[in-house]
This record gives sequence, C-alpha cells and structure tokens, in this order.
Amino acid sequence: MRRESRLFHPARLIGLALLWLVAGAVQAEQVEHVGRYRIHYSAVNTSFLTPEVAAAYDIQRSKRTALLNVSVLEVQPDGSTQPVAATVEGRVGNLANQSQPLSFRTVREGESIYQLAVFPIQRGEPMRFTLDVYYDRNQAPAEVAFIQRFFID
Repeated sequence: MRRESRLFHPARLIGLALLWLVAGAVQAEQVEHVGRYRIHYSAVNTSFLTPEVAAAYDIQRSKRTALLNVSVLEVQPDGSTQPVAATVEGRVGNLANQSQPLSFRTVREGESIYQLAVFPIQRGEPMRFTLDVYYDRNQAPAEVAFIQRFFID
C-alpha cells in the first residue's frame, strides 16, 4: 500500500486552498497579538470560494453572503506556532449598531483549527465586527473588533 504525502493529502489541500483564498482576498494581514497568542481573522465574499472548497465546507456561494475565518495560534518558546482550539462568539452589523449574532463552527484539518461563520452582507455598506475569542480557559476572552466593507459585483 502506498502512503500519501502529508503535504498532498486531499483534506490538507482543501484547507490550504481555503486559507490561501481567504488570506489572498484581504489587503493586509489581520491579526491581533495577545500575549503569546496570535488571533488571525479574515472575511471574504463567499462567491470568491471555488465550488469545490465551498462544497467541502458546506458553504453556499453567493454574492450576498460572506465568510469569516478566525484561527488562533500559540507561539511556542522556540518561535514555532501551535494551533489552539479556541471558541469564538461575536456579532456583525452596520455602523448604526444594528447587528446580528454570528454562528461559528469549528473545522479541524490535521493540525489546523478554524472557526468559520457565514453571514449576509449589504452592497458597499461598512460592516462592524465584534468578537470575543476564548483562547485560554484561564484568561478573559480577547476582544477583536474591526470594520470591513464588502462589494457585490
């Protein structure tokens, strides 16, 4: 029996494709540093996902919905990072403080762990995100807030 390379495992390729797609769609790195933890986050319109990636994660592609991806890494003493099984709660809304809760689900692929939430978007309207990221049960959650505008072609 032939062993598959860990790098080319189909699930890993799908995960890497999703991360690459999400990371490539944002203009700057979106990360919060909290002590020895890094909270990475990005939001993209789901129409940017390939049909294969959307199907693999059970995400409906649409110009009117977006995907928020949150992951937490713990920096180790040697400088390497280790994924953290974090929990994320949050809301998304407009600048007039009309908001709705985000429903996150955990995706695990090999050593990678992501928190994903899908939400509706409005054409060109800035959207405000407020997140509580529970990364360490002995610490209060990290608060992450950002504003992003989505464009619908």
